[in-house]
Amino acid sequence: MSDAVTVVWDDALLGYTMGGDHPMHPVRLDLTMRLAGSLGVLDRPRIQVVSPTQAGEDLLTLVHDPGYLEAVRRAPEDPYGVGHGLGTPDNPVFPGMYDAAALITGGSVLAAEQVASGRAQHAVNISGGLHHAMRDAASGFCVFNDAAVAIAWLLAQGWERIAYVDLDVHHGDGVQAAFYDDPRVLTVSVHQTPLTLFPGTGFPEETGDPQKALGSAVNLALPNGTDDSGWLRAFSAVVPSVVRAFAPQILVTQCGCDAHHEDPMADLGLTIDGQRASYRAVHDLAHEVCEGRWVALGGGGYGVVRCVPRAWTHLIAEASGDRLAGTTDIPQSWQDDVRARGLHTPPPVSMTEGGYVGYQRWDPFTENRVDRAILRTRTASFPYFGLDPDDPRD
Repeated sequence: MSDAVTVVWDDALLGYTMGGDHPMHPVRLDLTMRLAGSLGVLDRPRIQVVSPTQAGEDLLTLVHDPGYLEAVRRAPEDPYGVGHGLGTPDNPVFPGMYDAAALITGGSVLAAEQVASGRAQHAVNISGGLHHAMRDAASGFCVFNDAAVAIAWLLAQGWERIAYVDLDVHHGDGVQAAFYDDPRVLTVSVHQTPLTLFPGTGFPEETGDPQKALGSAVNLALPNGTDDSGWLRAFSAVVPSVVRAFAPQILVTQCGCDAHHEDPMADLGLTIDGQRASYRAVHDLAHEVCEGRWVALGGGGYGVVRCVPRAWTHLIAEASGDRLAGTTDIPQSWQDDVRARGLHTPPPVSMTEGGYVGYQRWDPFTENRVDRAILRTRTASFPYFGLDPDDPRD
């Protein structure tokens, strides 16, 4: 297997734009790639930047209904009457929507193909991770579910065990729904409690179709305000154990960074440093369980200046095997670019926020809100993997 790293990128991916002040603004992607470039991350010897092509109907219908594809095509001509979740404040219709969403999906399938073929050990598509789209409906800013399509493509190529780990602050409901009855796919989502956040799903008791795939879904729902140490404690108490037990051949991760403490749409408390640590955790897991086969996608994240560019530059650097030091200064040229765009948020000057990422490993004798969430998930899911919910060694 090659130790090369593929980064999927083309400026055409900026065409997925929902307009105006919509939170899903493509400037967050542009600023990320410019920051990664200005710091030399994209020039690392292992990295190859490749351009995607649009996913065709043969790929999109692995997950989406043909009638829904037609609705997306028609939507710019009938933005409020087409239905399927389109033409709403969350999912406004925009010119070229079908092509833009199909290009992102093609990018995630390309990332999966690079890893599956052995041409790359890791592949990153920061434009992907649109995990809320359903089989016949747009949802949560997501038109096509590129993550689900990429996983379905891998299954169609004969891969038999795919683990999907979702780090976004919102539950990965669309990917879970796509594979809820498929024992070949393990979906694991670490998110803010659905009691306080869209989409209102992702309770620990959602564990897979009871007739066909019980145990194929794992949901870790964290209380509002969970910080770096609490998040990492929870992740380490649940995710590695179930992924190891499942023994996937490929790991797909959705690396949404909207768990950041400044994110305007959620209420967790991670810093850039905690997010950087989360990317290292899934990277290490990929090497431990599936020979390093890792497809990393973007996702949510609405701090377009202070969060997303730093978080996903760290993600690309992590995948490259040459991590950026947290204390790395951000080039003045990038800061000037932010100001020249008229963005009102002052640009950051460093790749760290000084977050504390140390944590104590979970044990069943502690009692706080995060530990209650951990135990609830372990109790709901661990028996399906032959693991003891109360044994911290599992």
